[in-house]
Amino acid sequence: MHLRTPIKVDLSPVYNFLGARTTQAWVNAAIENLPMIIQDHANCEKKAAGTAMNLIFRYEFSYDLQRKLAQLIREEMLHYEQVLGIMNERGQEWKYLGAGRYAKGMLKHKRTYEPAAMVDVLIIGAFIEARSCERFAALAEVIDDERLAKYYRYLLKSESRHFEDYLALAQSLSDENIDERVAFFKEVEAELISSPDAELRFHSGTPA
Repeated sequence: MHLRTPIKVDLSPVYNFLGARTTQAWVNAAIENLPMIIQDHANCEKKAAGTAMNLIFRYEFSYDLQRKLAQLIREEMLHYEQVLGIMNERGQEWKYLGAGRYAKGMLKHKRTYEPAAMVDVLIIGAFIEARSCERFAALAEVIDDERLAKYYRYLLKSESRHFEDYLALAQSLSDENIDERVAFFKEVEAELISSPDAELRFHSGTPA
């Protein structure tokens, strides 16, 4: 896998969107358990593509939504393939890794009627993408593996754009301003990231 030189990306919109920054304790734990973090990253890319695929079948009425989801599926599957390649290069075997609390912790607040449910799913997707971007940047700064650090920096351009795409799609499906729901999930996501977490995952909270 050959990567172009990563383009410097302004992450201030990502940092301003999130309600909390990743703790140093999480960064330290991630560095100490890098194989698990790499595999969970692969899981995240696969799940993101799967979620987008489910949405593309469920919400066929919106051209903009269909087009953006199709683009997202291609990107996420490419990233999944790339992470699998990194695992193969490192001689890392695939192992069972259960899901953490992060996505479930936000999805339990999803409204149950349409189009509000779809709006909430897209807002949650925006926070997942923004957090991924923030964590790639945090790891790239300290990781003692230039090959992997370069790959994380390479991902910043697409990941920093995804959260804004999700928000734009969410607003396009809602007759009301979504700022209140965004603010609500900002608090929920920040609590999940900042509070003690018994399991270490790519999107987990502070290691307990």
